Amino acid sequence: MASSKDRQRKLARAKFDRQQARRAEREGRRRRITAGVGTTLAVLLVAAGGAWIGGVFDPEESTETTATDVCLWTPLGTASNPDLKDVGTPPTKDIPDSGTSTMTISTDKGAPIVVEVDVASSPCAATSFSYLAGKQFFDNTECHELTAEGALRCGDPAGSGQGGPTYSYYDENLPVAPEQPSPAPSASAAPSTPAPVLYPKGTVAVLGNPQGVNGSQFLIFHKDFATATPGYSILGKVTGGLDTLAAIAKTETVANSTGDKVKPKDKITIKTLTVGPASAGTAASAAASAAPSTGAQS
Repeated sequence: MASSKDRQRKLARAKFDRQQARRAEREGRRRRITAGVGTTLAVLLVAAGGAWIGGVFDPEESTETTATDVCLWTPLGTASNPDLKDVGTPPTKDIPDSGTSTMTISTDKGAPIVVEVDVASSPCAATSFSYLAGKQFFDNTECHELTAEGALRCGDPAGSGQGGPTYSYYDENLPVAPEQPSPAPSASAAPSTPAPVLYPKGTVAVLGNPQGVNGSQFLIFHKDFATATPGYSILGKVTGGLDTLAAIAKTETVANSTGDKVKPKDKITIKTLTVGPASAGTAASAAASAAPSTGAQS
């Protein structure tokens, strides 16, 4: 028969165990409540943050649309690059972002090259070119390269490949390469898929140095350029003067200062470059040239 002291010890042990169980239960409940409160607070903070960003808690809510900075013109210094030319910077507000404009490039090699500028897809590049043209930035400058990619390179007053204005802007309209289908498993190696033509003949694109640091330099492609890695933001397309471009493309090239055979032997000069509203006459001419012939059949 167990002694009274043994019974007291057992009762005390049982009481201690019950106390520990209740304590563990309370601790688990406290942790669950704390976790729930923390989650709720996090959700509320996220919601409040979104509401604040959206202007819910603004003291004076405005329903009017105000002008905002559309383009970011990043300053560049002439101290590090003396080939840059300071003519100020374009505006940042009230920038056109729809439709097209017309860029006319008059050279010493024939009829003007007319470009339909895609303002909707490249509002900052279009604004920059319009601004620089208004400053006569391109007038009496040299197109200093016929590139290996099949393009005429222009827009550098220094003719060095390093020149431009004292600001830069980002890419806006890089072409998207189509997705290539995954090759089917085969014992023999399948022929590689050719690169897509992302820059068809007549494409006008801005040239960044390095890529994405765009200024005044641009490319006019005189033949299709196929590549899987687009590196030039598209500004527009040639709608007039393709014959002039084709004639320029036949110019003999010699080595430039770095040894690349891309410098035109016969200098190609832009006499004037202007940018203005889209020309109805040019658009109609381009549409007519693209339309099929309706002449009488013999």
